[in-house]
Amino acid sequence: MEELVPLLAIVCLFVILPGMGMWFADRQRRWKAQQNLSSHEADADLLRLADRLERRVEALEKILDAEAPNWRSRHHG
Repeated sequence: MEELVPLLAIVCLFVILPGMGMWFADRQRRWKAQQNLSSHEADADLLRLADRLERRVEALEKILDAEAPNWRSRHHG
């Protein structure tokens, strides 16, 4: 049994510890990739929201043009 201790130490140093290091590095790489993807998704959501708001403003301007034709000259000085 005592002759297995050095073998176990060598296996731990050269197999288990590097394996754990690679596993943690991979987890960190995946986490960063997910954060980057989330950022792109958030940007896409903001662009969609901006498009929706632009369409709403255009619709309101059309309503104001029909109901109060001179609103632009009164409010844009």
